[in-house]
Amino acid sequence: MNIAKDSVVQFNYVLKDVDGNILEETDKDQPIAYLQGHNNMLAGVEKALEGHAKGESVTVTLAPEQAYGNVREDALMKIPMKHLQGAKKWRPGMVATVNSEKGQHQVTVVKLGRFMVTVDSNHPFAGKTLTFDMDIIDVREGTADEISHRHAHGAGGHHH
Repeated sequence: MNIAKDSVVQFNYVLKDVDGNILEETDKDQPIAYLQGHNNMLAGVEKALEGHAKGESVTVTLAPEQAYGNVREDALMKIPMKHLQGAKKWRPGMVATVNSEKGQHQVTVVKLGRFMVTVDSNHPFAGKTLTFDMDIIDVREGTADEISHRHAHGAGGHHH
């Protein structure tokens, strides 16, 4: 079965910058799962995987505009330190998770105050050209539930 809209795809990936440094990779025993064609994955990654099948390897390089965007100069903001998630003690340069009305996103700590912290809300990979080396582990039809909920369920996907 080839990857098409409404198929659930499980894959492992290694994410590298232009110098070949590994920025992120999946645990081989825990592939990512997503529902194709529902904006659950970077559009460039979905487009690269479209039409491929289980067992195939796909590599795609995305410019910043196709990945996490260019660095925005107006992205610095002050927020209460209690909103940072991911560590007990913070230092500049560390990446934290913050919940907002638009869902969870990552911020980078810039400066610490006593109660407030200055963070950069650009994604940590903003402004970077990224290469995804992907191995397709499995492809199957999405269930009616998954399609109506617009995301994959089960291992590697979303759990209700």
